[in-house]
Amino acid sequence: MSRIGKVPVALPDKVEVKINGAHVSVKGPKGQLEYTFTNFVKIELVGKEVIVKPVDETQKARALWGTTRTLVGNMVTGVSDGFTKVLEFTGVGYKAAAKGDELVLNLGFSHPINYKLPEGVSAKVNKTVIELSGCSKELVGFAAAKIRSFRPPEPYKGKGVRYSDERIIRKAGKTGGKK
Repeated sequence: MSRIGKVPVALPDKVEVKINGAHVSVKGPKGQLEYTFTNFVKIELVGKEVIVKPVDETQKARALWGTTRTLVGNMVTGVSDGFTKVLEFTGVGYKAAAKGDELVLNLGFSHPINYKLPEGVSAKVNKTVIELSGCSKELVGFAAAKIRSFRPPEPYKGKGVRYSDERIIRKAGKTGGKK
């Protein structure tokens, strides 16, 4: 039995959900999200709650039950409150600037990196902090991971791009040996 799947998704006041078979459309103040789920689960709207149930008791249906409920919950949270990821960068001469839907990063390479943000994701830059926000948890996480991949943090000096809650385990540098 899925403990997550059994819990219904409560809908805030300003959120509308439309269910057409396995296709779910969620609309709210922050935007609109759509997703087509598998036919192993049944999604229904009862009052101000979305209920997800497995179609039968197969292993596949039970495995997708909690996953589907979590994805629907993330859609509802995204269109009502939104999601944010905060990245910090450390290094001499490292800079970032947001220009429209593009992020210009100077991360110690001989050239700047122009990263076009996915549609629905916006960025704010404040000195050494990049804040990504949007209504899709998947797209915000993807953009944050992609930006981090341009210059991941290194373990000796800690230079690079990291998540704000990430802890870098530092290594000791080389020490002088015996002659």
